[in-house]
Amino acid sequence: MFKDNILNKIKTSTFLITGGAGFIGSNLVEKLINLNARKIIVLDDLSTGFYKNIKPYVGLGNFEFIQGSITDELICNESLKSVDIVFQMAALGSVPRSIDNPRATNQVNITGFLNILWAAKENHVKKVVYSSSSSIYGDDNTLPKIETKTGNPLSPYAVTKKANELYAHTFADVYNLDIVGLRYFNVFGPRQNIKGAYAAVIPIFISNLLQKDVCYINGDGEISRDFTYVDNVVNANILAAFAELKTKHDIFNIAMGDQLSLNDLYDKLESEIKTGLEPIHRDSRAGDIQNSQADISKAKNLLNYIPKTGVEDGLIKTINWYSLDKVQQTASERIE
Repeated sequence: MFKDNILNKIKTSTFLITGGAGFIGSNLVEKLINLNARKIIVLDDLSTGFYKNIKPYVGLGNFEFIQGSITDELICNESLKSVDIVFQMAALGSVPRSIDNPRATNQVNITGFLNILWAAKENHVKKVVYSSSSSIYGDDNTLPKIETKTGNPLSPYAVTKKANELYAHTFADVYNLDIVGLRYFNVFGPRQNIKGAYAAVIPIFISNLLQKDVCYINGDGEISRDFTYVDNVVNANILAAFAELKTKHDIFNIAMGDQLSLNDLYDKLESEIKTGLEPIHRDSRAGDIQNSQADISKAKNLLNYIPKTGVEDGLIKTINWYSLDKVQQTASERIE
């Protein structure tokens, strides 16, 4: 996947991953550990991430965990000392969460993001790679989505991601900081949280079907998404970290470049798990975009990004992971 020059740079670089105990962050940690990174520092307050996601790496000579929030300026500054590359992944995700509590979302996603950018500037970090979102496209109905054409945000969460992109552009321009933004499209895979009111649709469907519980689909189920397996996103982050771009700040869609309706998603999962259950449809959810599909040609051309794992293979891998995780949890409960 990665050329020798990137592999060599990984071995000589120190990385900070904010939100590294979370879903995408912990998968990135695992990848960098396997690629023999010189040092990986995780900054996470464990508000939405889990210590168990990084526990296997605690004690390794090239791994350090700092429990703290990106809303703390001092912790951000201390965490970034002697760091080469920052992966800014810490955020309060979820459109519904942002609608329920926009102030908390703003505090983490905008103030926290600004803290990281400032600390990166002060510590002369080589590059910042940050997580943006397909929610940026808002009410624009163009398909596929291209980076240069966005609409009005439909949720407070989308507003925070738009603000991130504006701050990143300004910091690149004013402070000469190298920054890359990655707009994720509905990422799924191992370690995605299945619990809580703001869990994503794929882990909810898989969890319910494994337990032979009914699944609920918002609206008529024809809403579509560009579902993207987490390994593709992890690879995109690493490619972005070492890409030699002509601009100080650039933004890329990271996705499969395809779309799948919720009805078709349910059918694919049910055909693998085989429960015989039919989903129940309910009211549509406020703030949701109707259809989403990314144009990923820019990422292909400038980052050499090619999604290696398709949706169907990714779904099978994800089902297998949750099935194993469920068995392990059951065994743990018996031991306790």
